[in-house]
Amino acid sequence: MKNRTIKVDYLARVEGEGALYIKIKNGEVDDVKLKIFEPPRFFEAFLRDRKYSEAPDITARICGICPIAYQMSAVNAIENAFGQVPGGQIRELRRLIYCGEWIESHTLHLYMLHAPDFLGYPDVVHMAKDFPEVVEKALKLKRIGNDIVKTIGGREIHPINVKVGGFYKVPQKKDLKQLREDLLWARDAAIDTVKFTSTLTFPDFEQDYEFVSLCHDIEYPFNEGRIKSNKGLDISVEEYDFNFIEEHVEYSHALHSRLRARDNYFLGPIARYNLNYDKLSPIVKQVASDLKLPREINNPFKSIIVRGLETLYACDEAIRIIDQYEKPDEPSIQINPIEATGNGASEAPRGMLYHRYRINEEGLIMDAKIVPPTSQNQKTIEKDLKHFIPSRVNLPEKELVLQCEQAVRNYDPCISCATHFLKLHVEKEN
Repeated sequence: MKNRTIKVDYLARVEGEGALYIKIKNGEVDDVKLKIFEPPRFFEAFLRDRKYSEAPDITARICGICPIAYQMSAVNAIENAFGQVPGGQIRELRRLIYCGEWIESHTLHLYMLHAPDFLGYPDVVHMAKDFPEVVEKALKLKRIGNDIVKTIGGREIHPINVKVGGFYKVPQKKDLKQLREDLLWARDAAIDTVKFTSTLTFPDFEQDYEFVSLCHDIEYPFNEGRIKSNKGLDISVEEYDFNFIEEHVEYSHALHSRLRARDNYFLGPIARYNLNYDKLSPIVKQVASDLKLPREINNPFKSIIVRGLETLYACDEAIRIIDQYEKPDEPSIQINPIEATGNGASEAPRGMLYHRYRINEEGLIMDAKIVPPTSQNQKTIEKDLKHFIPSRVNLPEKELVLQCEQAVRNYDPCISCATHFLKLHVEKEN
């Protein structure tokens, strides 16, 4: 079959609403479009003229799956503007709440959205009929991630306890005791998860990607670090806008990002793993070694294994933080706003999330920029499909569509996150 057009009007098992358009001409892929038609949400506009202190709560509403990422990138950017950064136990609690988000988000995607692809089920409900114990374990594991977010953040969805300078309230040491007990079970469950995902069958598909993530000197990255890539990028977060650019394409309500010096790049668990393997905890390295996983992975379909490894890391790191925790004297540091511009980034479950705020002398936000990981991965997803389809072009349409959707789900795209750009051109005619 030389010419065919494949349309997936509504992508299933992704967050938000998007579609896929693929045109094959004379046996070659002529066009690929990941169409994000979910309406723009204008969160950057909502932030204008609001107090700096409102940013963590407003941006948390962008996503119900990764609100912590938005809160952390917001406080990082605003604290960067004011030159006031909390340390000690406040910093550790920020890592702990991020662990909770990684556990619940990775478990949701890994088991509920992606595993059915590999096992031949239309969804997790059908999968549960044959793998009830696996799905029950996944639900319990996700529950523990949610419990961490609720304990530190005040509630599990759109938490309310994060503020610029720290938290409104911090837990007593005894408040974390049950979490620790649950996390010991979760750590074992995460090991089983990695073993389970490593037995799946993966398409033979490796590409020469430019992986980008935060890289910290001594820790696997959540909140801090320089922005690095495997092809020589090494910049501070403040240099983001000088090295990355967003572009509008007519078929998508989410902007496409690219490196100014080159082109598309790859964010997310595989990028973090490849660039930060040495910072993983010993138990994670041991599990990876036992399963003979390489230190660099270039097959995006194996992101499901790496999500399992990062879930294990988050459980292990959460236990470490709880074991050393002592309640700080104050839940936050005193913040003194000044007129300034600040940049911040953190590692959302799906990849690096960048924020920039310009704040006036009254502490009001004059301008905001938010670049979510899904918009940064869009070009790479489309390029993957251009290279993935040719060897499969003669597959029956149903099978080809399924494999293309699976290739998109490798990136765990959050379309709702990606559609909050503000780049309007208004033309009036009298």
